[in-house]
Amino acid sequence: MTEPTRRKCVEIRAVSKNFGSHQALKSVSFDIYDNEFMTLLGPSGCGKTTLLRMLAGFESPSQGEILINGKNIRSLPPHRRRVNTVFQSYALFPHMTLAQNIAYGLENLGWDKPRRQERVARMLDMVHMADFASRRPSELSGGQRQRIALARALAPEPEVLLLDEPLSALDLKLRQAMRDELQQLQRQAGITFIFVTHDQQEALDMSDRICVLGRGEVQQIGTPAQIYEEPANRFVADFIGDTNFLEVTVLAAGNGKARVRTPFGAEIEAPAQDCHPGEAATLSIRPEHIGLSTEAQGALAEGRVVTRKYLGTHSQYVIDIGGTNLTVARWKEASRLDVGDLVHIGLDPAKARVLGS
Repeated sequence: MTEPTRRKCVEIRAVSKNFGSHQALKSVSFDIYDNEFMTLLGPSGCGKTTLLRMLAGFESPSQGEILINGKNIRSLPPHRRRVNTVFQSYALFPHMTLAQNIAYGLENLGWDKPRRQERVARMLDMVHMADFASRRPSELSGGQRQRIALARALAPEPEVLLLDEPLSALDLKLRQAMRDELQQLQRQAGITFIFVTHDQQEALDMSDRICVLGRGEVQQIGTPAQIYEEPANRFVADFIGDTNFLEVTVLAAGNGKARVRTPFGAEIEAPAQDCHPGEAATLSIRPEHIGLSTEAQGALAEGRVVTRKYLGTHSQYVIDIGGTNLTVARWKEASRLDVGDLVHIGLDPAKARVLGS
């Protein structure tokens, strides 16, 4: 059975942006689908906020085109785009009630009073704030202000909602709760969300797909599992989660795999990207995919425990293998290992990635 064709909501075609001699984005191209929760993820200066501002109409591409539902929006001013933005600061009007804040944009669009009132009531109910309609923003907590900012942005029924690091001002517990609420709101509203963050965990928790940006270019696009488990290059592997990097020599390569020699002499065959025999490459392996044992049978190498940290959900060890350090996560410990203990290392080669230069 073939998968149904997904409808494109946003098309970004060879978009570049220059600020003087600095090129913030370099010929970026990808599609975002209808009703998708897409996250733009990357470090500061990678171009993610610049791209969001171009979608909103606050910046114009130096080259390239942006289409929303098949319409080229390059020449459209912000107020003529069916796109709304939720900012980190929320930008609520302090002198208005919550109901008035939500209704403000609808008035500017010419909605009549009964229609406005119905929509405001629906939005307040959607964000569980119906009992607070007559309050002002100063009377709310950070999480409540966030909900009203979302309700106001969703009220005019935009085709796309842009979210510019909207959770970064919240404390950890509230941020985690708001992730779930945002996902539920997106499903309820049935529109495309484009979410900008530098927080890897937010991206992994919330997204249908993630676009990892680095140095103004798309490094990889995929589901959270693909981005984490199958990084396309060292930049992605390094930016998403924790990983170990081992400098290796490629002995053979083909059919998406490479056989490599590790720094401690062992040879393994693992999934590979852009590798060629005789070249140096990098082996990436996540801490949770490395096994530790006091038994030598079937081990890849042996080493000694250098450090141990108890982190609640798991323990983290650093193992010295002949001068090469590996970080290992151990979730369930039958027996505790101590600094100085001799241990044996094992790993599933299918969980590792050989990354070319």
